[in-house]
Amino acid sequence: MIVAGVDVGSLMTKAVILGYGQGYGGFYSDLMKPTGIDISEVSKRVITEALEKVHFSFNHVDRIASTGCGGIRNPSCTRRMTEIICNAVGVHKMYPKATLAVDVGGQNSKVIRMDSEGKVLQFAANDEYSAGMGKILEDVAQTLEVDLDDLGAIASCSKKKIAISNSYTNSIRTEIEYLLAHKYDQEDIAAAFHESIVSRVLGLINSVNPEPKAIAVMIGGVARNIAIVKSLKTMVEFEILIPDNPQIVTAFGAALIAEESDVLSGQM
Repeated sequence: MIVAGVDVGSLMTKAVILGYGQGYGGFYSDLMKPTGIDISEVSKRVITEALEKVHFSFNHVDRIASTGCGGIRNPSCTRRMTEIICNAVGVHKMYPKATLAVDVGGQNSKVIRMDSEGKVLQFAANDEYSAGMGKILEDVAQTLEVDLDDLGAIASCSKKKIAISNSYTNSIRTEIEYLLAHKYDQEDIAAAFHESIVSRVLGLINSVNPEPKAIAVMIGGVARNIAIVKSLKTMVEFEILIPDNPQIVTAFGAALIAEESDVLSGQM
């Protein structure tokens, strides 16, 4: 059997393919692409191209589970699940001892507290002010004219703490241009926005009352930012783990749900 999980994010769409059983052995493939406008089309495209990596086609897929922005609108899927459940399933499969999933993406951020079996006990999602943490970093990188992948390293070189607006009522570009005009270094500007994001993530974590000895797994695109991760680790007492590819964990969870059609039914 071949199953697929697809996670449509505001910025990127991710697909994970799992193959198992007679005639397939066992294989894994994943792929990411910018989401764009046509959610149905990009969902099918990422699945198709992920399948091509392991020499199969879309017609070979037996089950598809979808989640994210397109979880409701994707006509190709055979099951639709919330990101909360997909996060919990994916994280628990990768890290069976984890009891906390911290998902910080382009627009949505959420923290999920789980029991030892991966069942969701409590979760918190971003409010209107903490939305778009990944998008904020993207805007900062564009305005500073640096690569997004380098932004964390740049922020880590900061030597001076500066204050910024936490409401983002003004555009990020306007605020950064003001700071640059007043001779603030780009390292300090980048660090200020990173600090603001870490503060909001920490608020979400505390709202689910994590155990002092919790094991947390950080997923989503922002988990690739070294400055965010380093700062967050200094502000909590428990361990924070980062998967090799933190952006595909939700899609991985969706694929596992497609594999076991009755997995976690009735939890949410």
